[in-house]
Amino acid sequence: MNTWNDTNLSYFILTGLTDSGEVQLALSLLFLLIYLISELGNLGMITIIWLDHQLHTPMYFFLTQLSFLDLCYSNVITPKTLVNLLTSSKSISYLGCFTQLYFFVLLSATECFLLSSMAYDRYIAICNPLHYPVIMSPKLCHVLLTGSYMVGLLDSFVNNLCMSRLHFCNSNIIHHFFCDTSPILILSCNDTYFIEMMIMCLAGSTVLISLIIICVSYVCILSTILKISSTSGKQKAFSTCASHLLGVTIFYATIIFTYLKPKKSYSLGKDQVASVFYTIVIPMLNPLIYSLRNKEVKNAFIRVMQKKGGFRQIK
Repeated sequence: MNTWNDTNLSYFILTGLTDSGEVQLALSLLFLLIYLISELGNLGMITIIWLDHQLHTPMYFFLTQLSFLDLCYSNVITPKTLVNLLTSSKSISYLGCFTQLYFFVLLSATECFLLSSMAYDRYIAICNPLHYPVIMSPKLCHVLLTGSYMVGLLDSFVNNLCMSRLHFCNSNIIHHFFCDTSPILILSCNDTYFIEMMIMCLAGSTVLISLIIICVSYVCILSTILKISSTSGKQKAFSTCASHLLGVTIFYATIIFTYLKPKKSYSLGKDQVASVFYTIVIPMLNPLIYSLRNKEVKNAFIRVMQKKGGFRQIK
C-alpha cells in the first residue's frame, strides 16, 4: 500500500463545496459579499469602541476582542475558499493546510472562553452592580483575555501535534472546502482511535467548561432579573444580555453539531453547510447582532460621526 506522510506529502486537494461552475461563481460572489460585510462590520465595531470613551468599559473591551477574533476567522478561511471557487487549482500545501487548521482551532477555543468571560461580566454587572467597577478591573479583564488565548494555544498545539502523527494512504483529497479535523482523519490509513479520542476530549472539555460557566452565569442572571419588581427594570436588565445570549446560542449550537461527534458520523453535505455557517457567516453576524441590538453602540456611532463632522467643519 502506498503511504504518504509529512516527509513526502507536499500538498492536499480541497474538493470545495460543488463541481458546478455556475454554483461556484454564485457562491464566490455571496462569500465575497459576506467577507466584505464581516471585515467592515468588525473593523467598524473595533474603531467605534476605540474612538468613543464612553464605551471603554469591560463589556466593550471583551466585545472588541470578539470582533478581533471574528476578523481573524474571516481571514483564515474565506480568502482561500474564494481562490478555490474562482480558480481551477484546488490545492493547498501540507504546511498551509496544518497552519490553517492550527489557527482555526486556536480562534475557536479562544472564542469559547471569551464568550464565557463576557457572560461572567454580565453576571457581575446584573447580580453585583455596586461592586462591578472593583471586581471587573482592567487587570481582571486582561487576565481573563490572556487565559482565553492560553486555552486556545494549548488546544491548537495538542490538536496539530496529534494530527501531524497521521499517515495518509493513496489519497490526498480532502472532501471539504478548508482543512478541518474530521475530513483529514478520514484520509488516514492508520488507527486514529486514540487521536480521535484525544481531540474529542480536548474539544469537548473546552466547550463543556466554557458552556457551564455561561449557563451558571445566566441562571444567576435570570434569578436576579425575576426578582426585579418593575417591568421596565426587567427589560433593561435583560436587554444588556440579549445580544450576547443570541451570539452564544448561534455559536455553540453550530460548534456542537459540527464537532462533538465521532468521525464515523461525519456527513459531507450536512457538515459542509454547518461549517459554512460557522466559519464564514457567523463572523459577519456577530457585529450585526451586537450593533443593531445595542443602543449604546448606535449612539456611539452617532457621536463619532458628529465629532468627525465637526472636525471637518473646523478645518
